[in-house]
Amino acid sequence: MSAPVPLAPHLRQPPARHAARWVGLVIATLVVLSFATLELRWGDFLSPDALGKMGKFAAGFFPPETSAAFLQRTLDGTLETLAMSLLGTLLAAVGGLALALPASARRHEGAGSALATGVLRAATRGVLNGLRSVPELVWAALLLIAAGLGPFAGTLALALHTTGVLGRLFAESLENAAPEPAFALRVRGVGALRVFLFATLPQIWPQVIAYTLYRWENNIRAAAVLGVVGAGGLGQMLYYHLGLFQMHESCTVLGAMMALVALVDALSFATRRWLNR
Repeated sequence: MSAPVPLAPHLRQPPARHAARWVGLVIATLVVLSFATLELRWGDFLSPDALGKMGKFAAGFFPPETSAAFLQRTLDGTLETLAMSLLGTLLAAVGGLALALPASARRHEGAGSALATGVLRAATRGVLNGLRSVPELVWAALLLIAAGLGPFAGTLALALHTTGVLGRLFAESLENAAPEPAFALRVRGVGALRVFLFATLPQIWPQVIAYTLYRWENNIRAAAVLGVVGAGGLGQMLYYHLGLFQMHESCTVLGAMMALVALVDALSFATRRWLNR
């Protein structure tokens, strides 16, 4: 009996492509079901009366408040929001890298190989999952009880949530790092800490910087929202003035938010391009 004739290479479908088609089909089905089950009243939303009310509401924001005293307050809130996001991201980067070592599936040198046992890895991953599963707004509401109103609670909220996110990303970077440089140093008797600093960390350092900058961009937006619960910064100013229907002041605060986000995005983009040269 003759052997079966194999399919031509162009007729074979890679398993990954086949699985991607099924995933896409499932996502498309869920999207269709979402539209079918939700009561989306597009007719009411796009009616002339609704559009007129939205236009009138938007026009009430202009012109923005430009008095010197209010602009100074807005600048102070902008700097406070920037400081909250920057400090929270730096704390999260340090904490995330420390937790990424035991959370990594691969047994790395030094602290990674000594601590990444099965129980410790599961426990550390559980901590990271718990930190990032709680939104920043919830963390801030919880921390306000202990830290009180102001930017301190907002900074801690950003640091806790971002630690969970960066810890997971850093752990995956450690798992993908090549083990050969670390092994070459270990067989020559180099200490565990120096092996990690000079063999593993240089491999993942570009990813560490890129992930940290990306989360800093997100934390700028999150820091602006945390003011809703009294965590300071531009968000607290916006919540206060919107609550009093002071639309002109609210427009100035919104403009400061957009300018700050655009500035941080530009700085992050320029930094990533400089690092990738």
